[in-house]
Amino acid sequence: MKISRSFCIPLGWMMKGSAGWAQDNPSLSGLFSDHMVLQRDIPVLVWGTAKPGTKVSVKFGQQEKTAETGKDGRWLVRLDALKASAEPAQLTVKLPAGGWYALKVRFRKSAADPAVLGEAAVAHVGVGDIFVVAGQSNASNHGAEQQKTTTGLVAASDGKRWQLANDPQPGASGDQGSFQPPFGDAMAAKFKVPVGIIACGIGATSVREWLPKGATFPNPPTLEGRVRQLASGEWESKGEAFDMLTGRMKQLGPKGFRAVLWHQGESDADQPDPKRTLIGKPYRVYLEQLITESRKAIGWDAPWFVALVSSHGGDGVPEMRDAQKSLWTDGIALEGPDSDALKGDLRDGVHFSGKGLREHGKCWADKVAPWLERQTGKPTSRK
Repeated sequence: MKISRSFCIPLGWMMKGSAGWAQDNPSLSGLFSDHMVLQRDIPVLVWGTAKPGTKVSVKFGQQEKTAETGKDGRWLVRLDALKASAEPAQLTVKLPAGGWYALKVRFRKSAADPAVLGEAAVAHVGVGDIFVVAGQSNASNHGAEQQKTTTGLVAASDGKRWQLANDPQPGASGDQGSFQPPFGDAMAAKFKVPVGIIACGIGATSVREWLPKGATFPNPPTLEGRVRQLASGEWESKGEAFDMLTGRMKQLGPKGFRAVLWHQGESDADQPDPKRTLIGKPYRVYLEQLITESRKAIGWDAPWFVALVSSHGGDGVPEMRDAQKSLWTDGIALEGPDSDALKGDLRDGVHFSGKGLREHGKCWADKVAPWLERQTGKPTSRK
């Protein structure tokens, strides 16, 4: 099975131009941060360098001390075989689903001398399911009321660090509410594992703005900041949104997330200028192009869920809905929720109210959870 992510543990290293080893404390920085989530069932490569002869220990499991002994509780994985050398040493491990767990790294002067030279820890590490969320404002932070995770088992990353997935979601546009915390809570409650959110939504974007750099189309979207006109009169995408989306996916590694949740369509359906409206077959062609090209870019066929999205608060646009449905029937994407059906007090104009965000999250979970059960066989018990 392919490895989802490499864990670099720089316990000590040869400084450029230095005659000896730096003996700084170990560091667990970058994506290796508190409340990080790893995709379950994917082996992880743990690697690092240290002064030859140094004794290295890596522990993964429970950090709490037991009341009876005052010592650390049960550790699910303990790696004392990570031998230090001038060249990076490595181990491949499959971590058990569940969390939150703790990760602790310690190195000693030598096997004969137990003196601790350095230690680092991450208090919360989860092994569960990660979802990439992309699209426009209703896939990002433009809802009426900020949401918080109620289970405490949902975390989000902007590509630099992890945090609990309380709105606004890092990495997406806007500073208000999203459906991601209630969606993550519903999934965590069902499957008993932490849920990771990679939020990539950009408000008011057309599907044309998400295409790879150089992809052409006859008419521009309503907003032209991410597209440009060619001398031929055609328009092309600058590729900025595509590069951001696929870049965030690549950080997670091959099969390092469960699926993409795509919620977009309002900025293509029923625009004031009919020439900038994109519905029916053309919309289907461009969204299929986005899905296909993104899979090529990351090197594996990531599942995509596509929602029915065409409403500005009304009944929706049938031609747009048919285009989105056709991706399901042709096996290009999986069936997402019908968010056009969320009306009345669930809406705050084109966006969702606080009640609507919670319902929207539930609707997503109602579609994704049965599919995930088929992938895993059954919900996983928390350890």
